[in-house]
Amino acid sequence: MNSYAIWAIYRFELARTARTIWQSIVSPVISTSLYFVVFGAAIGSRITQIEGISYGAFIVPGLIMLMLLTQSTMNASFGIYFPRFTGTIYEILSAPVSSFEIACGYVGAAATKSIVLGLIILATSWLFVPMYIAHPLWMLAFLVLTAITFSLFGFIIGIWADGFEQLQIIPLLIITPLTFLGGTFYSTHVLPPFWQKVALFNPVVYLISGFRWSFFEVSDVSPLVSLSMTLVFLALCLVAVWWIFKTGYRLKK
Repeated sequence: MNSYAIWAIYRFELARTARTIWQSIVSPVISTSLYFVVFGAAIGSRITQIEGISYGAFIVPGLIMLMLLTQSTMNASFGIYFPRFTGTIYEILSAPVSSFEIACGYVGAAATKSIVLGLIILATSWLFVPMYIAHPLWMLAFLVLTAITFSLFGFIIGIWADGFEQLQIIPLLIITPLTFLGGTFYSTHVLPPFWQKVALFNPVVYLISGFRWSFFEVSDVSPLVSLSMTLVFLALCLVAVWWIFKTGYRLKK
C-alpha cells in the first residue's frame, strides 16, 4: 500500500477545510445550535419528555446524525468532483496509485472532517442541555461507521454528478428529508401503528435509532439491527466504488 499517496490526498483535502473553515466548520455548528434553540427551547417547553428523557437531550443524537449525513456526503462529493471538473483527476489516475488508495485519501478526509464536526456539535450541545452518554464506545463506533459510509456514498455521487447542481440533488432532496422523517425530532413510537411500519423502510431510522441508543439506551429498533443495516450500506458503497474504478465509470473518457 502506498501510504505516502494516501497521506498526500488526505492532507490536501484537510488543508482545503482549513481554507474554508467558516463554511466547513463554523456554519454547520451555528445551524445546529439554532436547532437547539428553536426545537429544544420552543418545542421543548411543550414536550417535556420522550421515553423519560428531556426533549432537549433527546434530539441531540438526531441533530448530530442530521449534520453527519449531510456533511459527510457533501464533503466527499465535492472533494472528488472538483478534480474531475478541473481535469486534475487524470494526474491522479495516471500516477502509481491504486483505486483503493485514492478512495482512502478522499473518503478518509471527508469522514475525518465530519467526525470532528460531530464531536464539536456534541460538545456544544452540553451548553444547551444536560446530557449523558451511556455507551461512549458504541457512540464513537456509530459515529465513525456512519461518517465513513456516507463519505463513500458522497464519493459515488461526486463521480456520478455532471455539474455542481447535481451535487446538491441527493443531499438536499433525499438525505435531508429522510433524516427529518427518520426520528431526528421524535420517536417513531409516537406514530400511529401503520406509519411506524412505513418508517421502517426509511434507512435513516436505523442510523438515528442506534446512535440514540448509545446515548440513552432507548431506541426505535434493536441496536444490533441498526448496526447491521449500517454495515450493509457500507458494504454496498464499497462494492459501488470498486465497480466505478474497475470500469472507469465517468473517470475515463
